[in-house]
Amino acid sequence: MSKRRKILTLLAVIAAIPLLMWLLWLCTPKTKMVAAIIDKTVLTTRGQEHISLTWILNHQKFTKTSTKSYQIAKDYFGFFPLDKENFRLKGLERFNPDQLKQLSEDADMVYFTDTYGIYNNEWYSQKNNTERSGMIYGGMSSQDIELLRLMKAKGKLIITEFNSIGSPTHLDTRLRFEKLFAMRWTGWTGRFFDNLDSTKNKELPRWLIRNYKRDNNNQWPFTKAGVAFVNDKDQVVILQDSTELDDPVPHITSSPYGQQNFGLPSKIKYAFWFDVIQPDLKTNTQVASFTLDVNAKGRELLAAHQLPRVFPAVIMHKHEDYRFYYFSGDFCDNPITMGTSYFKGISLFKWMFYNTSDPMERASFFWNFYRPMVSQILKEEKKFKK
Repeated sequence: MSKRRKILTLLAVIAAIPLLMWLLWLCTPKTKMVAAIIDKTVLTTRGQEHISLTWILNHQKFTKTSTKSYQIAKDYFGFFPLDKENFRLKGLERFNPDQLKQLSEDADMVYFTDTYGIYNNEWYSQKNNTERSGMIYGGMSSQDIELLRLMKAKGKLIITEFNSIGSPTHLDTRLRFEKLFAMRWTGWTGRFFDNLDSTKNKELPRWLIRNYKRDNNNQWPFTKAGVAFVNDKDQVVILQDSTELDDPVPHITSSPYGQQNFGLPSKIKYAFWFDVIQPDLKTNTQVASFTLDVNAKGRELLAAHQLPRVFPAVIMHKHEDYRFYYFSGDFCDNPITMGTSYFKGISLFKWMFYNTSDPMERASFFWNFYRPMVSQILKEEKKFKK
């Protein structure tokens, strides 16, 4: 065989691989799994805040009916963007008690991906999106809590994550959630920034800088990477690389259970929003934990504000009475595309979709942490249904 023919044959084989992967996905049997997805932070039809869940549902051929697949722009409850700064609200707030009861019977699972909501500065043009402004829609509602109560009573799968009960959710609603699932939000939220220099990083929230200056002699002395904490009283704590942190990027460490049962890596970086919670470990199991690599000065600063160095990233209650998961980060929001979900075995090529040398990239978190964990949760739920 000539060299040219060998090259052509190799190229043909390479070209055939994606086709074969698509055909294998196409031939995978569908499984009906009715998911009530709640997302109140949908700025575009891309559905960024619930794209990771929809990707997994589509990839594993979980469908909303016996034949129809989930559509990212349609199949959720919450905020629906329209053209020319118009929108439609289709959340659970419009449901009466009988409708909520019916939904809890029809749904196999509920997933609260984001309840932060939509604000004037984000939705209407020519606004500063690093500032806070009036809320258009958001926060967990009494109807949301009622659905969660009904789903728990029926022993259904419940998944919630970061900001489900943070601002702008009202205190009484938060307390009901905490009592229902034996956990407590400390009031603290945090995020990693690769550059805390306010003159260079225009993505730094203006309110974060302003609140820190208010309590620190109008000073913002930060120029490196670091972690910013803010609580529900607008108090800000900054840990900076080399000053309080030996490694500025937070990491998630998985328990042996998480590694063995969910295929989680022992350690992975996490460079986005998270909250600090305290679970009742008599009821819940801690599957994974956030870890901050602080030095002596950092430990002292954390202790002064009663902030832990290690705190939950994933907790669960998995028993016959009900199945509950809380992810203490914005786990469902990842920079991925739905196109890759149509290829069976695509995870074998996951290394092509991220660059771990970039501290801000989050695609590796989806491929190596979120995808295996949620995929396994849904596989277990499929067996449980049978």
